[in-house]
Amino acid sequence: MKLKIYLEPSAEGGYTVTVPSLPGCISEGDTREEALKNIKEAIELYLEPIEDDDIRSISGAEELELAI
Repeated sequence: MKLKIYLEPSAEGGYTVTVPSLPGCISEGDTREEALKNIKEAIELYLEPIEDDDIRSISGAEELELAI
């Protein structure tokens, strides 16, 4: 999966990274490399399914997999 990110220098130093297609997915780091590592982790956590949301408990729900 490829996502567009924005890597911006922060006024306080370091970098801030945002992912426009994932609202609220933001990270930062002291260096470019650290910021990119951190945003990868943030994206993985953002996309990780929430185990408490068990769709099977919804009557008539169908579980499907979709490749993106």
